[in-house]
Amino acid sequence: MADTTSNQLSFPSNAKRAAPGYVVLVTGVGGGVGQSIIKSLQSSPYTVVAVDGELLATGLYATAKGYRVPYASSPNYIERLLEICRTEQCSLILPGVDAELPILSREADKFRQVGVIPVVSSPEVIEISDNKLATYRFLTECGFNAPLTISLSDELSSLSFPFVLKPKKGGARSRGVFVVKDEAGLSYLLTTIDTENYIAQEHIEGDEYTCGSINFEGRCYGTIAMRRILRDGDTYKAFVENNPRVNAYVKDVAEALKPFGACNFQLRMKDNEPYIFEINARHSGTTQSRALAGFNEPLMVADYLLAGKKPEYSIREISILRYWQELTVKNSCIIALEKTGVISNEKTGL
Repeated sequence: MADTTSNQLSFPSNAKRAAPGYVVLVTGVGGGVGQSIIKSLQSSPYTVVAVDGELLATGLYATAKGYRVPYASSPNYIERLLEICRTEQCSLILPGVDAELPILSREADKFRQVGVIPVVSSPEVIEISDNKLATYRFLTECGFNAPLTISLSDELSSLSFPFVLKPKKGGARSRGVFVVKDEAGLSYLLTTIDTENYIAQEHIEGDEYTCGSINFEGRCYGTIAMRRILRDGDTYKAFVENNPRVNAYVKDVAEALKPFGACNFQLRMKDNEPYIFEINARHSGTTQSRALAGFNEPLMVADYLLAGKKPEYSIREISILRYWQELTVKNSCIIALEKTGVISNEKTGL
């Protein structure tokens, strides 16, 4: 079992005050995860401040205030976030980019010392989630179903065609994922990929689900299961289902893993049994879809950590058909952000 003790102790002394007036910092707001978090906190008691490394990250212009920050790989990244947290009196950080997770996890105490709770799991949980070989080993060692996953240095004959090649670490939105149908296809792909960062995985043809969970102190407080249709690696259409088998499986895995806050599980069904093939120790790009179905993870996280409110939800079985919604921004606002690194958005629209 994973140890997340360091992420469950030493909350700031203000963690049980009333929720209204609190400021939540959301990172990575140019992507679907960060934007989904923002949407889920709209019309809530919380004020959202957004940060991203890209000038045209949409979420920077959709919140009370937006900051352009260094990328997570920059040596100035943590200090800049700390500076913004002090300036805006932030109480929580909800990360929206995978690359930030290990860095925020390692540096979490720096934020707690100034009264900010970074909602991020322990380094061990982040590694299990980010490394697909580690994910497989964790699941199987704990006795859970998982598709057979091996290193490319292992004997590939243990897998039957078709099987999947995918990045071992750092993959997203199905980029670099290939279904291998025969020896000829395998031989070609092995000449085009970084074999040190790839794994081979059993291909399961069954329905695919994206599942959310809310977790604190080693307890899973709730789950939601959504069967999904993908397009270009993103959830395109989702169908909220009351699936007791899937929900029980996800809950059991979450309580063995012990993530902190929201955690996302992706799985396929094989012989009517769920098999997790990926874990994301963070919110999901479908976070807002789940909120529409009555399972609002960012709001439950904020209410639990800042108001001491036990997570509550009432899930509706609905179909979610995703579509773009345009945001208009004055050119002068973009120019101002480029010059100053910060923008207030009371009047950003056209």
